Amino acid sequence: MNEKTNNATPSDTVVDAWIGLMRAQQRLLGQIEADLKSAGLPPLGWYDVLWELVRSPQGRLRPFEIEERTLLAQYNLSRLIDRLEKAGLVQRQTFDQDGRGQWVVVTEEGRALQKRMWTVYAKAMEDNFGAKLSEADAATLTSLLARFS
Repeated sequence: MNEKTNNATPSDTVVDAWIGLMRAQQRLLGQIEADLKSAGLPPLGWYDVLWELVRSPQGRLRPFEIEERTLLAQYNLSRLIDRLEKAGLVQRQTFDQDGRGQWVVVTEEGRALQKRMWTVYAKAMEDNFGAKLSEADAATLTSLLARFS
C-alpha cells in the first residue's frame, strides 16, 4: 500500500477511480436488475436476503443479522421481510417468551426462488462483468477491494 499523507482532498487519480467504481456499480446493478425483471423475477434485494438465509445454519437469521450481511437499511429490510413473508418465501418464528425475539426462516419456496434467481443473476454477472475481466484481473480487483473490508 502506498504511504500517503493525510490530505483532506483526494488526488485527481483517486477521484477518477472513485467515479469509475460508482459508475460501474450503477451500470452493473442496473443491468442485473433489468435481467431479473425481464425473466419475471423479483428485485435483487430479494435475492440478497434469500441467499443469506439459505447459506445460514438452519436457514434462519435474526433480522439484525440480515441487516449486517446485506446493504439494506433496517426500515427497508422490515418492509422487504414483510413482502417475502406474504409471498411465502420466509416465515417469522418467535423464540423467546415475550415474543420480541424473532427468526426469519427461509421456506422451501424461498430456496427454490433463490436458485431460479441465481441462474439469471449468474449469467448477468458473467456477461456484464466476468466476460470483461481475465482471471488475473479479477484476482487483482478482489485483492484491491479487500483493503476496504
